[in-house]
Amino acid sequence: MTPIASHITAFLRERLPLQRRASHHTCESYAYTFQLLFAFVSERFALPPSNLCLEHLDAQLVMDFLAHLETQRGNSPSTRNTRLAAIKSFMRFVEYRVPSILEQSRRVLAIPKKKTDQPLVNYLSMAEMQAILDAPDVRTRYGIRDRAMMHLCFAAALRVSELLTLPLTALTFHPTAVVQIQGKGRRERAQPLWKQTADDLQEWLAVRGDNTVPQVFLSTHGRAMTRMGFTHLLNKYVRLAAQGCPSLSEKHVTPHVLRHTCALIILQATGDLRKVSLWLGHADMQTTEVYLRADPTEKIEALEAVMPPALRRGEFTVPDKLIASLQGK
Repeated sequence: MTPIASHITAFLRERLPLQRRASHHTCESYAYTFQLLFAFVSERFALPPSNLCLEHLDAQLVMDFLAHLETQRGNSPSTRNTRLAAIKSFMRFVEYRVPSILEQSRRVLAIPKKKTDQPLVNYLSMAEMQAILDAPDVRTRYGIRDRAMMHLCFAAALRVSELLTLPLTALTFHPTAVVQIQGKGRRERAQPLWKQTADDLQEWLAVRGDNTVPQVFLSTHGRAMTRMGFTHLLNKYVRLAAQGCPSLSEKHVTPHVLRHTCALIILQATGDLRKVSLWLGHADMQTTEVYLRADPTEKIEALEAVMPPALRRGEFTVPDKLIASLQGK
């Protein structure tokens, strides 16, 4: 049996950041995948993660883990495919370090991706977004933090990883409020901020304190805010906001929904898909076209510009029930 500890350490600390020059967000995503995988495997074999071996990661166990993500954790097929990609990358890496598991690795690499649907993106109306931003009690330190965090996530259309890893050095307030973001694929973008967003951020920085943690947003324990922590806070404020905005109770609001909401608002305001793509930091504008499917504005304009066919009108006469029953005999 081959202990897995040294190999996963080399993969996460050397292979991804140094050899492949993967972005910080990719490294974090892959690390979280193996955190979930090792928790699943540890429970399956009643072993602590430090005692797990490469031989445990066979194709059947990986498929069971992927099924667990969808059935128990409620992950989408897209997320399931992302986790599978991380596992396959590790197996390709370890093939060269431990040739004896080559056949086992080939079976894992043969696991297919699951086809995914392309539903319309979920987004909020401006009234719903306003209700969520008004929910925190800004008379308290954490209320100031929470509104600044949600406001920045929405206004700058940040991915949750971009929000939570954002360093203090990325913020500039003079002469114009701008945030420097490192997105997917090491692509950087400079995002201007609304005055209200900048005001919320400055209020948080004023009460943040001199904590040496480089990230902008801190947890109650003084460490960098986690993905789970931010999701928990967002869910709390959605429930509070739903008391005055009942339509929120029917929507599933995640951090990424705030990004979608910003994208739709920019598209509706400008009608320019290129500007939306720049705002979101997409490498390919085809990725941004998903918002055209969600926004009916252009389709309504096309509908109004086309003359519908002139159809002959008629009136439907309800048949007499007695005659109809006699005809049926």
